Amino acid sequence: MKSIAPSSGYFKHALLASTAVAALLGPVWVQAAEVANAAQNSAQQDREVTLELPAQNLDQALTAFADQAGLHLLFTTSDVDGLHSQALSGRYSIAQALQSLLAGSGMSWQFSDARTVILRKAQATPASVSLKPIEVSVASRTSTSISEIPGTVWVVDQQQLNEQINSGVSLKEAIGKLVPGLDLAPEGRTNYGQNMRGRNVLVMIDGVSQNSSRGLSRQFDSISPFNVERVEVLSGASAIYGGGATGGIINIVTKKGEEGPARFETQLGASSGFNNSDDLSTRIAQSVSGGNERVNARLGISGEQNEAFYDGAGDQIFIDNTQTDLQYNRTIDVLGSLGLKFNDEQSLDLLAQYYDSGNHGSTGIYFPNLNYNAPSDLEDAELRSGYSTDLEPRTKRLLLNANYHHSDVLGQDFYLQASYRKEDDNFYPFPYYNPGKPAGSKGVYFAASQQNFEVSSLKALFAKQWDTLKLTYGVDLDRERFNADQTTFDALTSSQSGGLDLDKASEAPRYPSYRVDGLSYYAQLDWHATDNLTVSGGARRQQMDVDVGEFKNVPGGNNDYQVNLFNLGAIYDFKNGHQVWTNYGEGFDLPDPAKYYGKPGLSVEDNPLAGIKSRQVEMGWRYADLDWDAQAAVYYIWSDKIITTDMATLTINVEDQKSRDFGFEGSLTRHFESGWEAGSTLHLVRSEEEDQDGDWIKRDARYASLSKSTAFVGWKEEGRSARLQANHAFTLEDDADHKISGYTTFDLLGSQDTGFGTFSAGIQNLLDKQYSTVWGQRATLFYSPTYGPEYLYDYQGRGRTYTLTWSMAY
Repeated sequence: MKSIAPSSGYFKHALLASTAVAALLGPVWVQAAEVANAAQNSAQQDREVTLELPAQNLDQALTAFADQAGLHLLFTTSDVDGLHSQALSGRYSIAQALQSLLAGSGMSWQFSDARTVILRKAQATPASVSLKPIEVSVASRTSTSISEIPGTVWVVDQQQLNEQINSGVSLKEAIGKLVPGLDLAPEGRTNYGQNMRGRNVLVMIDGVSQNSSRGLSRQFDSISPFNVERVEVLSGASAIYGGGATGGIINIVTKKGEEGPARFETQLGASSGFNNSDDLSTRIAQSVSGGNERVNARLGISGEQNEAFYDGAGDQIFIDNTQTDLQYNRTIDVLGSLGLKFNDEQSLDLLAQYYDSGNHGSTGIYFPNLNYNAPSDLEDAELRSGYSTDLEPRTKRLLLNANYHHSDVLGQDFYLQASYRKEDDNFYPFPYYNPGKPAGSKGVYFAASQQNFEVSSLKALFAKQWDTLKLTYGVDLDRERFNADQTTFDALTSSQSGGLDLDKASEAPRYPSYRVDGLSYYAQLDWHATDNLTVSGGARRQQMDVDVGEFKNVPGGNNDYQVNLFNLGAIYDFKNGHQVWTNYGEGFDLPDPAKYYGKPGLSVEDNPLAGIKSRQVEMGWRYADLDWDAQAAVYYIWSDKIITTDMATLTINVEDQKSRDFGFEGSLTRHFESGWEAGSTLHLVRSEEEDQDGDWIKRDARYASLSKSTAFVGWKEEGRSARLQANHAFTLEDDADHKISGYTTFDLLGSQDTGFGTFSAGIQNLLDKQYSTVWGQRATLFYSPTYGPEYLYDYQGRGRTYTLTWSMAY
């Protein structure tokens, strides 16, 4: 339904004029880009770094150099076999260091971007690329080469992330398009149902969990992409992190300060589908960073303002009043980091973040058929201005994180992390029928909840490296506090205004408050059995104490439970670019205590909670050279319990019922010497559960993941790029005839570096496809007809949207 705001062509003309100017100045940009790229490469070559590299095998030297210099090196394994490097100690420019390391090897080097260097032997045919310089911490909590991890690992670097974000999508949407096993994302505030391999995913920022026992599905509504350096992803269940990691782990790594003079980054962006004057989103961001050998710091501030979103038919998308929306929303993210290097052995990294994303508009859902304490219905609703409420929908977060590292405590690496997260989540006012039959005969009232968390943790980790063994062990202490209130709005005022004027009438607890304390011990052993074979195994024991407060005259109480988790895996590196692995892993979920104990009259002590354990087996393969990148895995995950939702009360039940997810996850990319590349990802998943007769049936479509595939063709040259991509969600239908219809969308992306910054343009949903989002179709199954007609919850996908972004680092 259209917004009533009058149409205006001003912004449309302005953005189209900008595009025309961009096209006319194309030749100038190309020339400026060549100058800028030459200058950038020269600056990178001249950048000085501190190195401590002993004389050793060239393969090992290049790995250590990449880590110390903060670079990605791509080189052919066979080119460095049997070669040795000289020792380097002190300050060197990148060019000096590479010349010294590669002296006598017959190899040359070239920057492909600001952080990636390709090493080649003269006239050599590309063979396998060493993966050792690419290290992540998501799999083992310490920096580990991907080539040594027996699992499916994906790394979304800053260039890939920016390319997607500059098409106008959110962080969760960008990651969903790039990581095969992660579902395509909803377009509103929630990431409900965005599973990985059909199960829940643990989301972290710099190793700090953004999940909570109360599953609000706002883990990605927590940081601006402007402050993100890269995203590390481990698919599948994991024992090393404990609760929540049953389908996989996503670690969002933030940008940090770097050694050198002050650096600045500025970014401006705007998105519109040109459907109306309020079809507009704008973004602005600024950062400053710098440092020296001992101290580095960065401060990044990002702001975003969304107005209305429109679907492929040109109609405004209905506001999500279930999980809250991002229309008419203002977001600010302030993130600062400080790195201190006390000496060669000790360092401390500090992070502080304030994030506030909330409603900032006067448009709401108008219900014309409301009568105070008299027959009413929710039909014929429309979006209209004049909305006002005493409780604005929003997400507000404060995050503090400190990481201390000592490289020699009793001959071991020691890591200590302390973190604190405070989160306040407000929901959109929701219409409820007053008790009476038929539904609506006694009128409608509106209510909204505010749900608050405080999560603190202390994590200690030791790591010891021997010649062929690496032992990692530690302890985690966690405390989570939760409370929630329900604001009920004056029924007379809301009825007379059609739900637009919402004045607070009363406040009462929405869910029982609770506290969850966790104490966990874990250990992981990695054994390099041969030069090719690495075997890993680990265990974790987690003790959880749950203390629930009194709720609706039902006494509170406490209970506790323990869970033991194990993992075992092996990876074989053929040293020719091919690697194969297999693993067994376990993870667990704690059912939402608020929704579980929120059922009327449920005794806490008589109904203890227990973790739902998931077990996974997986086999995989990956390959990389200068022409190909490939990774594929098959998996099987199972558990003995499921969670179901009582639609009358929106509380949950835990049922003794087996469930399983199995499928295939893979990615293939071909790089051509001409700068062209093409690729595809595929995730095929089937989710099932046992019925009362012990037969396997398809899982309820409200909870099951959809299979998906993506494909792209792109072109990159120094300073410019273009990409056409397709995103397809497969149709899902369960055995109760609930259906989630699939869809296909296309995006067109491009960028051009110039002497005065980088211009990026994107067209999201290129063909202006009209479709219902996966969350919109699930929401109709969840909320209709109990809470009104289907159209209220059938949220449409955003139509063709143009985005223009300018950024400059200086």
